[in-house]
Amino acid sequence: MEFEEKQHLRLWWLYILLGVETIVVLSIILFDKGGMSFQQLREIYFLPFAAILLPFILIYVIQKNTLTLNINADGISYKYFPFRISKRLFDWKSITKVYIRKYDALSEYGGWGYRTRLWFKFKDRAYLLNNESRGLQIEFSNGKKLLFSSNKIDELQLFLINLKTKYNIQAIH
Repeated sequence: MEFEEKQHLRLWWLYILLGVETIVVLSIILFDKGGMSFQQLREIYFLPFAAILLPFILIYVIQKNTLTLNINADGISYKYFPFRISKRLFDWKSITKVYIRKYDALSEYGGWGYRTRLWFKFKDRAYLLNNESRGLQIEFSNGKKLLFSSNKIDELQLFLINLKTKYNIQAIH
């Protein structure tokens, strides 16, 4: 019995902003005061074009990151590729509470991605990769908290209920 969910960060609107920025930069390079000649571009090693391509490559890499969340009788594990390549497992002994809760990504954590809670609450971290407002909250025995966003919140809730009844896991609320 296992629950697995893969999530990706979707930031399609950044491509639109970068497209506008690219048009502005290219128009300045090519048309301002007659534009740059091919010889001038070679002398600066095509640096303006590299400066235009770099943000697109960076956004592409960010879009390709994947959060894989696994929950089973052993505990909760996750992998956040490419930032955390190996799986991290939290066994049920180290967890005091697991429950589904509502959150606001902007006001509580300042945005999406891997975030630390605002207002100097450094023990409260989150992996928020979608616009849903509910996620899996984990509280540990050392006082730390970890929140995972979920696209399959109803499946997750049913799975946690089944896991609690089948294995008698007291941390699930």
